[in-house]
Amino acid sequence: MGAISDSADLIVSLSVVGDRPTGLATYALNVAPHLAVQNTLLLASLEAQHQISKTQTRDISYYEIPSGMSAEHGKAGHFRRLRWTQTQLPKIYQVLKANLVFSPLPEAPIWNPCRSVVMVHDLIPLRFPNWRSPLTIYAKYYVPLVLNQALHIVCNSQATADDIVAFYHISADKITPIPLAYNADHFRLLDLPTSNYFVYLGRQDPYKNLHRVLDAFAALPRCQDYELWLVGSTDPRFAPDLSTHAEALGIADQVKFLDYVPYTDLPEVLNRAIALLFPSLWEGFGFPVLEAMACGTPVITSNRSSMPEVAGDAALLVNPEDTGAIAHAMQRLVTEPDVRSHLRTAGLARARQFSWEKTGATTRALLSQFL
Repeated sequence: MGAISDSADLIVSLSVVGDRPTGLATYALNVAPHLAVQNTLLLASLEAQHQISKTQTRDISYYEIPSGMSAEHGKAGHFRRLRWTQTQLPKIYQVLKANLVFSPLPEAPIWNPCRSVVMVHDLIPLRFPNWRSPLTIYAKYYVPLVLNQALHIVCNSQATADDIVAFYHISADKITPIPLAYNADHFRLLDLPTSNYFVYLGRQDPYKNLHRVLDAFAALPRCQDYELWLVGSTDPRFAPDLSTHAEALGIADQVKFLDYVPYTDLPEVLNRAIALLFPSLWEGFGFPVLEAMACGTPVITSNRSSMPEVAGDAALLVNPEDTGAIAHAMQRLVTEPDVRSHLRTAGLARARQFSWEKTGATTRALLSQFL
């Protein structure tokens, strides 16, 4: 899978990567190989090394770290990763005589001489706080310690950069937005016939706005002719309420909870959909918007936070709190073929502006300033 070295100028922590990468791990997996040039080591479990080897043929140097620290291991995985970051990462930094650690999430050793640059993806736990949730405590108390100690902060959108300034009172000069990207070999136009479903891709947290998505679908004229596919790991905290809401609206038979869909199957799911529904109340970036556009699938998304930065004029932007606006956008896509055709062409062109090569090269150039 790659060479092993006993020293490095730059080390990149991939502790967040496991067997079922989503979100943060997807970013880490795709940006890390572009950072892995001379005198760089990727700190990766065997599972993470295997994930990278699926798409990379270049020679990459690794330093093996324990597995079991990713999101699929739940709270225990997060706790193990935080403990490893504070207790073991500084030792590795010292052993490898490293000069800088890059973390693809806002986690790095604190109260420690490790020099770090870290990535912030969103401040959702502070925008929609739940003080019974460890994530809100994490974002309120741990993340600002990391960010204040870091030499610099990378984020995924101007919307996230603005949130870092607003919530943590950190100077904008210390923050660099670098847009994310998608796998162009994977998410692409397959020229498949359109089926009769709208699709949502992502988590089921309340800020994802799925109750209004259900309301809008139920308000769609002749909604009985269509299906709504909710793709994403079923969350026992939210899925039962969503299911009950669908039953109350009389659309339970048309709403399909597909749970986790393997990465290999997502392009076909997106290609066959009438449209991606992604009217989230807030996003740091919004991978599904970009991935759907790359598949030539029309997108309905929010007119706030980072979504306009990602979609540009290649999607139907709606007020996510206006159920009627969401339903109207859906109706346009089933009755106006010219709109569908325009969004397909515009989405494909928009997606081509994003690439992991560009994201990685920009990130590497930034990190070089601190080496």
